[in-house]
Amino acid sequence: MLFDLHRLATSTILYQPQLRRLEEWDNAGTVARSHILNNFIETNQGKTAPELEQEFSQGASLFLVRLTTWLRLTYMTGSCLDKLLRSIGVFLSAVSSNHYLIEFLEVGGVLTLLEILALENIKEEGKKESIRLLQVIANSGRKYKELICESYGVRSIAEFLAKSKSEETQEEVQVLLDSLVHGNPKYQNQVYKGLIALLPCASPKAQQLSLQTLRTAQSIVGTTHPSIVDNVLKVLSTMHLEVQYEAIELIKDLVNYDVCPALLKGLVALLIPSFKETSKLQPKILNDSSVLQLTAHLPVFLQQAAAAKAIGILAHRNTSLAEEMLHLRVVHSLLAAMGNTDHSNSQRQASLTLKYFVQLFPVVEEHVRKSMGEELYKLFFPGSPCSCPQSNAGDLYMKIDSIQADILAANKVNVTKALYLSDLSQSNVSFYFGHGNQDPVAYNTHFQKEDVEGKE
Repeated sequence: MLFDLHRLATSTILYQPQLRRLEEWDNAGTVARSHILNNFIETNQGKTAPELEQEFSQGASLFLVRLTTWLRLTYMTGSCLDKLLRSIGVFLSAVSSNHYLIEFLEVGGVLTLLEILALENIKEEGKKESIRLLQVIANSGRKYKELICESYGVRSIAEFLAKSKSEETQEEVQVLLDSLVHGNPKYQNQVYKGLIALLPCASPKAQQLSLQTLRTAQSIVGTTHPSIVDNVLKVLSTMHLEVQYEAIELIKDLVNYDVCPALLKGLVALLIPSFKETSKLQPKILNDSSVLQLTAHLPVFLQQAAAAKAIGILAHRNTSLAEEMLHLRVVHSLLAAMGNTDHSNSQRQASLTLKYFVQLFPVVEEHVRKSMGEELYKLFFPGSPCSCPQSNAGDLYMKIDSIQADILAANKVNVTKALYLSDLSQSNVSFYFGHGNQDPVAYNTHFQKEDVEGKE
């Protein structure tokens, strides 16, 4: 009996600090609770679940319940939200903390976190902590990823990525979306479609991160969505080079899927913007000849230059793709882009890409020389690659006059007819490859060198 009394007394002593801590929380106001949360985070960050239980005398769940209750009551006002979410994160991210996670989810934790992302009056820091908690939940296993997706999480997360003003927060969102697309076969297509839907958004950083994650998602999903071609091609109209780079990297992956024909056709079509597209982007004030023609950053011209660059990269990587584009009249379109005096980068990129096609196919050289005329052709490609490897194709736009530009823009080159007449096919591509016995690797190296010089 004496032993039982001693054990009861000891138990009471052990539980008194915990009871005092809970009572202190219950009786505290907002400012006092903020201090309690600060102390809790500082002293317990990184602890395991058993260590947290020892800290709270086997009653850590009682404190977690108070945190989640206060979260549900105050999250719409944003009161101490970031500290509150970090405190909950101490529990959820602790080793062996699955029971804490279940307790949080049972009170609607996922829905609360997703709702926080949509609230306009919540500060960015609070939303970032919400994303981090969703990361912890998603990384806990497949069933938790499915729970987030079943709660319309992909849509909420994608919309937040598009609207967020903090690049650091947007990068946290990318980590979350990447987690949701891995090991989540039931909803991986949903994440994939959500990433495609993000591409037209107004945030360059969101576009860049979406394109990066799409490359991973595409390899996991294995099949393509029909809308991906149009959305990726539209991204090429950006003036942000980092976004354009990611778009071209994704295009390099997509040519290995069933959308390759549509993608190549779309790229070639971008080389000749329609009159409707160019005219509607010209403000009326610019029609006055006394006003500087500010056309350097028209989206369709940026798109045109990026398409010419992408075509050159694809042709450089795969001769079969280059041949397919010949049948799409890419030579005619590249010549027309070279005549666009309103955008020098379009002229430069188209010229560099056309030079590679001239090197690769003698039939192209023949038609380009005939269309340009000897004088203009010498400016474009003086001498043969054998005798003069340093061509001036990239600088042609600085040397041609308005008449020569009109000749390029109005060209009627149709290599496709010549291909049919000469029965060009995969079986005899080697006959058309290069000039004589020229080494194709040498051409590729020269193309890469000029592309690097162009960037510089």
